Amino acid sequence: MILAAGSVETALAFIEVGALVFGLGLLSRFASRLGVTAVPFYLVAGLAFGEGGILRLDVSAEFVSLAAEIGVLLLLFSLGLEYSDTELRDGLRTGLPPGTLDMVLNAGPGFIVGLALGWSPLAAALLAGVTWISSSGVVSKVLGDLGRIGYRETPSVLNLLVIEDLAMAVYLPVVAALIVGGTMVETMTSVVIALVVVAVILMAALRYGGHLSDRLATGSDESLLLAVFGLVLLVAGVAQSFDVSGAIGAFLVGLALSGKAEERTMELISPLRDLFAATFFVFFSFQIDPADLVATAGWAVLLAVVTAVTKTVTGAYAAGRIGSGSRGRLRAGTVLIARGEFSIVIAALGSGLAEGPQLGALAAGYVLLTAIGGPLATRYAEQLSTMIGSGRSSSSDSARPRFRPPSEEAAAA
Repeated sequence: MILAAGSVETALAFIEVGALVFGLGLLSRFASRLGVTAVPFYLVAGLAFGEGGILRLDVSAEFVSLAAEIGVLLLLFSLGLEYSDTELRDGLRTGLPPGTLDMVLNAGPGFIVGLALGWSPLAAALLAGVTWISSSGVVSKVLGDLGRIGYRETPSVLNLLVIEDLAMAVYLPVVAALIVGGTMVETMTSVVIALVVVAVILMAALRYGGHLSDRLATGSDESLLLAVFGLVLLVAGVAQSFDVSGAIGAFLVGLALSGKAEERTMELISPLRDLFAATFFVFFSFQIDPADLVATAGWAVLLAVVTAVTKTVTGAYAAGRIGSGSRGRLRAGTVLIARGEFSIVIAALGSGLAEGPQLGALAAGYVLLTAIGGPLATRYAEQLSTMIGSGRSSSSDSARPRFRPPSEEAAAA
């Protein structure tokens, strides 16, 4: 009887999880046809079938939670794979001025709104992180879908993303240590330990990453996938034991890989990452009551509008520094509007705070608005440029990819 009951429960769990994953596949397909990221659709699905939704799924909370945690690790690991040590050094050398402006203009509104809502300074700092960081995943997808990888302003956009992601390597451990709390001495000790751990992992990644990559690259696909996946979990677990975000540990592992090992790993890990990442976004919004989302909708709209403007200013400034004209500056600014994976990770960190439900709901609404509005804004940036009277091209402003043949350049003029 006990075995039969267990079999029934297991079968029901399989059905619910299978239906959920299959539904996410349909949503991803629908998003691809629209040419937008699937993140907003995953969040809506979680709202619909989670707390206060139209139909609550009784899927195993422990299973989905663990899958969501793995999704965060693989998201940040994949992000780290996209950067080389040269790009990191160049980013730190040339990207600090726009990176500083980015932090002030985009984290500031979130912090101010948090205080205006009566939240603690820590909760307000988390909301500042939510509004600060652009979604590297969404930005990369939009640039690829619109064929703008070779545009003049694109290096400034990618450079700014490097600075933001490196800033997260400091920000996340610090806020995680503050959330743990304790006395002033205990908190400061936790912060220092967290930063030292991050610095050690980063230096090890840059110093020994090449040797690690060479060793991993010689194995089969199976051995490479198992070794890398195990290493990501191992480093994330060690980082977590020191109150450092495991996601940052995974990000630094991604930085360590280069060459053929990096290319093969990205190809092998991408399907696994997409599966678990989708689970993460759904699980996050599972825990949000749609009523809280409605209650914070006004603030979400306000922040989305304000930070769309400030992020556009940031991107325009960064593109202007490398000689882009008016159209290029506007394209660079609008492509950075979208927020996504990092914003949700930051909001999830604060789930245990008294303001956690409000923070989660506000972050979800904000990400929904920017992840949809940002790609649309950049898609029609040139039409917008013409509408506001800045559509005249200059010698430094090329609306064309740098690598097109002359015949195509003439057609695009």
